[in-house]
Amino acid sequence: MTETTAGIQATPGSSDSQTVRQLVRYTLIGGSGVALDLAVFLLLHNVAGMDEQLANVISTTLAITNNFVLNARFTFERRDRIVVRFLRFYAVGLTGIALTNLLFLAFTDGLGIDANLVKAASLPLVLALQFVLNRKWSFA
Repeated sequence: MTETTAGIQATPGSSDSQTVRQLVRYTLIGGSGVALDLAVFLLLHNVAGMDEQLANVISTTLAITNNFVLNARFTFERRDRIVVRFLRFYAVGLTGIALTNLLFLAFTDGLGIDANLVKAASLPLVLALQFVLNRKWSFA
């Protein structure tokens, strides 16, 4: 593997420009997932009064599914082993759920910071972690 300009390991046979294109597409698709995740979370938590932990699981699951379909088609252009890839992608998505729930425990429950702010602040961190994991495992 080679190191790219973004500091992300390129897979054999891929170029730095391909990695950058993938990162841009992943980020744009991730943005649609973030919007979906946040909108559903806000509806479930603020409108329906659902506990932030459960609302987070539901909203993130919808975003993971949305992002998998779009990334498989447009970012990584993989249509083989769809079930295996989805299960891996979802497992990576669970890391985001776990990380966000830990942040809720620390900042919302522990420090009294509004759950909406914690959720919004967690999204860039989760996006970066998941790009690396999905590129190296789900779509390798």
